[in-house]
Amino acid sequence: MLLLVEEMNILTTVFLKLNNEKVYYPNSVLAMKPISNYYRSPDMGDRVEFSIDFTTPAEKIGALKERVKRYLERNPQYWHPNHGLVVKDIEDVNKIKMGIYVTHTMNFQEFGEKNKRRTELVMEIKKIFEELNIRYNLLPQAIHLRHMEPDPRVT
Repeated sequence: MLLLVEEMNILTTVFLKLNNEKVYYPNSVLAMKPISNYYRSPDMGDRVEFSIDFTTPAEKIGALKERVKRYLERNPQYWHPNHGLVVKDIEDVNKIKMGIYVTHTMNFQEFGEKNKRRTELVMEIKKIFEELNIRYNLLPQAIHLRHMEPDPRVT
């Protein structure tokens, strides 16, 4: 749960939730809790995880990495250029689980802006997938059909 300090008093501290709800905590309780100060935290990391088809050629994965790099470099006001495209796992010789790890040029205090930037990044990745024809298809699933007699009580 993310809480922002609204007011500090002798006996209590008032926090503000993201939905603007005020929460009052006795300072005696807070003294026993770890507290993170995001205002003094370094720039925030983020990740976008996804799966692609196992048959995706390595050249397309390389092109994906290059296109993401170019996007980040075109938006230096939002993103640091250092990033990682990581192959996390191969499942059922069917899909490759991957992640793109990036660093925002801001810390944790601006959640609305963070979500806006992340949305733009995800939409850019989607566009790159479409342009490179990178896909993931589910394995065929067995379907068992059974004929059932209609219930005579239902008209």
